[in-house]
Amino acid sequence: MNPWLALTPGDDPAERIRQVGHAHERFLAGDPRPERMRSVVADSWVRSAAWIDADSTAPIDLADDDLDAYRSAHPLSRVLPIFRDLLGGLADDGDHILAVCDAHGRMLWVEGHAATLRGAASMNFVPGARWDEAHAGTNAPGTALAVDHAVQIFATEHFSRTAQRWTCAAAPIHDPGTGRLLGAIDVTGGDHLANPHSLALVRATALAAEACLGSARPVRDRPAVTALGRDEALLAVGDRRLRLTRRHSELLVLLTTYPGGRSGDQLAVDLYGEDVNPVTVRAELSRLRPLLGPELLHSRPYRLRAEVETDLGTVHQLLDRGRVAEALAAYPGPLLPGSDAPGIVRLRRTLEDRLRAAVLAAGDRRLLRDWLNSPQGADDLELWEARAALAPTDPIAARRVAELTHEYACNVRATWP
Repeated sequence: MNPWLALTPGDDPAERIRQVGHAHERFLAGDPRPERMRSVVADSWVRSAAWIDADSTAPIDLADDDLDAYRSAHPLSRVLPIFRDLLGGLADDGDHILAVCDAHGRMLWVEGHAATLRGAASMNFVPGARWDEAHAGTNAPGTALAVDHAVQIFATEHFSRTAQRWTCAAAPIHDPGTGRLLGAIDVTGGDHLANPHSLALVRATALAAEACLGSARPVRDRPAVTALGRDEALLAVGDRRLRLTRRHSELLVLLTTYPGGRSGDQLAVDLYGEDVNPVTVRAELSRLRPLLGPELLHSRPYRLRAEVETDLGTVHQLLDRGRVAEALAAYPGPLLPGSDAPGIVRLRRTLEDRLRAAVLAAGDRRLLRDWLNSPQGADDLELWEARAALAPTDPIAARRVAELTHEYACNVRATWP
């Protein structure tokens, strides 16, 4: 059974709507894991309930000139003709809506028949609205972004009651050169969308968009490494794109961070701590060398002969220039989050602490919101308090401050002798 499809062969849609609707009410009443629920939906309900209640409506995040300027500069504007060509027919038939959102769930384009759009507008499914799970609950584009996978959300599987008359299918879209999440493509309509074809269609559309974006990328003059928000780094050398192993990812990030070079002993400590022989590191470097090319990796000490661009370095450079909003936008997540190598952990914490401090010092409501919507900011009490101080009427911020204050107080009491 495909876990990303809403219905299995033989399911009665009306009966399934009823069953899931009852499960939804039980969940809201305190049942932490109702039976017969898809795990992707049950997990999304848990995430959604931490942020909103089931009667919430997606907020408008961008409007008018701000929206026009933002979406015209967004990378997905370049592939809008592909979306309209492959999915526009569905939107024109009067029963479906074509929607494109950015990586934060902000709706960039919402298109379809006027009557259908009016119905969607009643739940703020409009350009500029924020449809990530933190603001709109379980829904196809928001959940596709959260799990980074194409998914269908069927009727009462939506967390917000205002969205439960709709069914949707969405797929995430990535930058083909860096792997960075750019947004999602979505088709929304009636219950008949809960079929394998709609999911396959949005997935194919996302792949077509990525292929178009990839073909338009210039060949890089310098090698580039992408390592933020992913466990395995991507290396771009000329027109080649290589996905490195986890250990090679760690080595390459360390070498780009120390342009003056590292000895075998230093790399051994960076990777393993004090308990490994540098011979192990040399063996890993010998396997990495053919991937980089003999002209790039030098030894004694180990260093890179050419300047290498990194997304890690980009964020640091933007922070150096005081461009906090751009730095946060260029930060998809922690450096090699699955790595426990001491040198990588140190670099990861340094960048995250520096970015967090810059967001806090900026005192900008939008920057605070974007940080708090990220996994690293979800439990950050100090920044939640800062957001609550800037937006005293925001019920989400006030509730989250109260929840985290209570949780931390309970944890402190639990550690008392």
